[in-house]
Amino acid sequence: MPEVRQPESERLRLRNSVKAIIIEHAALLAVRKRGDGGVFYVLPGGTQRPGETLAEALVREVREEVGAAVEVGRLIHVRDYIAGHHEFARQEPGLHRVEFWFECRLLERPGATLQTEPDRRQVGIEWLALRDLAACPLYPRALKDILLGARKDAAVYLGDVN
Repeated sequence: MPEVRQPESERLRLRNSVKAIIIEHAALLAVRKRGDGGVFYVLPGGTQRPGETLAEALVREVREEVGAAVEVGRLIHVRDYIAGHHEFARQEPGLHRVEFWFECRLLERPGATLQTEPDRRQVGIEWLALRDLAACPLYPRALKDILLGARKDAAVYLGDVN
């Protein structure tokens, strides 16, 4: 019997993800992770569960990773991330994630409550000085340009960027 190949679009796993942009005192709150290439940083957040609103998912994810309650503010950006189009294709084969980035405000200090489910490869949290972001391994890289003002034309929908 001949092999039946699925089209690439049918092999992709699509999921919604929420991310918190938390800035205080000219610093961004980030999740510190360790991967094959060393330490890198991402925004706190994660996958939306069925039946959750985006805001509910973000509150839960920030508590799980950062150990703090947040107030979810306005939607800042939406991005597609199709892993096969970027340098992490081997680590995340078949992943297509739609991320919703929200401005958030901390209601308590990070670590005020127990981190219930730190993210995979998470080794901590850290405040990253905005003035030092250019040299920081922060993902997605497009976020650095936006926060540093290099992408003044950044629309709400960013497309498939990393």
